[in-house]
Amino acid sequence: MTTAIDTPATAAEKEVSAQGKARAKRGENLTGWAFAAPFAVLFGLFLVVPALYGLYLSFTGETLTGSGSGLVGFANYADALRDPDMWKSLGNTLWFTALSTIPLVVLSLALALLVNLGLPGRWLWRLSFFLPYLLASTVVVMFWSWMYNPTLGLINGVLAKFGAAPVAWLQDPKVAMISVVITTLWWTIGFNFLLYLAALQNIPEQQFEAAALDGAGKWRQLFSIVIPQLTPTTALIVTLQILASLKVFDQIYMLTNGGPAGKTRSIVQYIYESGFTGYRFGYSSAISYLFFALIVLVSLAQYKLINRRSAA
Repeated sequence: MTTAIDTPATAAEKEVSAQGKARAKRGENLTGWAFAAPFAVLFGLFLVVPALYGLYLSFTGETLTGSGSGLVGFANYADALRDPDMWKSLGNTLWFTALSTIPLVVLSLALALLVNLGLPGRWLWRLSFFLPYLLASTVVVMFWSWMYNPTLGLINGVLAKFGAAPVAWLQDPKVAMISVVITTLWWTIGFNFLLYLAALQNIPEQQFEAAALDGAGKWRQLFSIVIPQLTPTTALIVTLQILASLKVFDQIYMLTNGGPAGKTRSIVQYIYESGFTGYRFGYSSAISYLFFALIVLVSLAQYKLINRRSAA
């Protein structure tokens, strides 16, 4: 058996080759950083820096007029935890989240199942369900404000034909939040519908054929094949929907401005009012970071719950 011995020329060639590979690798890294640099700069300027500055403000008495900018420690956080209006706004937000999340998941799944059955003109159904999601919040609010008008609105007009009394949809504390939820449902259900429809179309047809040969009907296929296959999609939709509902602002602010009597005021609106109406930037920053901590806790809880179910 002979052993290959590197000559000085062979060793030099290997060294030159290794140096060339190292230069090529550095070039690839520089190219990657060059492509990522614009995003990194914008991300830092418009997200990281404002977030850090907001955290700093939460420990100061900063106001919109520029007075009281000295450090106050955790005084703003203590004031927020003792503020009944803050807790009321947070309760409204949690109530809105509970009212909106369940129908936005269940109804979007039902619509996706109906379209996936092969109804005639499926493109039209997909378009009609998803199109409202593309509308701006101002357009949606203008449309539903007219629908909810207690004297000229279409909804009360239909109720009047059946002899029902008119309802002050946005002025009655008992139904104002329900009205906002209905508007949100009509506006945003298309996104969840599209996610479910894509997931349904990825289920292999052979599974349904095998189940049919075993005598499984449509309902058995739904609960034994479809719903288990949609579990990851459902977990994703529930997570996204809860986070989106917790951050609700636009439609509530424009429909009811938090009224009547603060029954629909969300925590994001209260943060906005504390800073730009009450002029207390430091205090509003403290509330926003308390709310941020709540969102992080909810996200972590959902993440652990999803992982536990996946492991089971």
